[in-house]
Amino acid sequence: MKNNSKFKLLALSVVIGSVVFYLGSSFKKHTDWVQLFNGKDLKNWQIKITGHELNENFGNTFKVEDGNIQVRYDEYDAFDQKFGHLFYEKPFSTYLFAVEYRFVGDQVKGGPGWAYRNSGVMIHGQDPAEMTVDQDFPNSIEVQLLGGNGKDERSTANLCTPGTQYEKDGKIMKQHCFNSNSKTYHGEQWVRAEILALGDSLIVHYVNGEEVMRYEKPQLDPVNGAEQGALLKGGTISLQSESHPVDFRKVEIINLEKYADNPKKLQKVVKKLMAEKRVPKQ
Repeated sequence: MKNNSKFKLLALSVVIGSVVFYLGSSFKKHTDWVQLFNGKDLKNWQIKITGHELNENFGNTFKVEDGNIQVRYDEYDAFDQKFGHLFYEKPFSTYLFAVEYRFVGDQVKGGPGWAYRNSGVMIHGQDPAEMTVDQDFPNSIEVQLLGGNGKDERSTANLCTPGTQYEKDGKIMKQHCFNSNSKTYHGEQWVRAEILALGDSLIVHYVNGEEVMRYEKPQLDPVNGAEQGALLKGGTISLQSESHPVDFRKVEIINLEKYADNPKKLQKVVKKLMAEKRVPKQ
């Protein structure tokens, strides 16, 4: 009897262990980071620079060197308001997106003062094929990336709204830019920004594993005197060129679309994902 009981207990332990392993493996399989940047070239990306047609990479603004996406202005005489965006070819709606970035070098001649050590990630954005030739920014939600000047405080992963607005604490917010509560990151250190976007309901910004901002109901600017605009359920993701050299070494995403119609499951998955604090290596 004792040996039989021990055998049953051992068998039960094996079964439980297998189930736990399977569930863990299943979760990992469906929540793996997918690299949108392959580390070699700009395959699957599109370029739009103000004053130029789609995929005309004026001045070799966007390029890949040393395994990084580099935004550079070496071939520019002056910036001349040539704002640029590098669009991933596929739109997304419900996801966790991340970039690791750093500001380097000096701002190009003619860059606006506010664009010093300034770049961004545009989410829920307009299709670049729909942008006019002279359009500076896609209609989108901008997660503004800023670097410090070496002495003053300057938050990053802020929010700006080209052609859009949003709600915060139940109120429609029309202010163009709103600062996060992040730390300041001086010098040329790598910083990790993560963006949790849940369709047209919630967006949360994280910096080096810390939540720094959240808001609701991203939407286009209203028309015909309306208070609320059309809700943005998703859209393009793009990286910005705003006159200061910047590197992106990781551009990755976890697509959570399969959980979008199951709020309880989505909440559990998000909670598990955000329990891990991801900080970039220098």
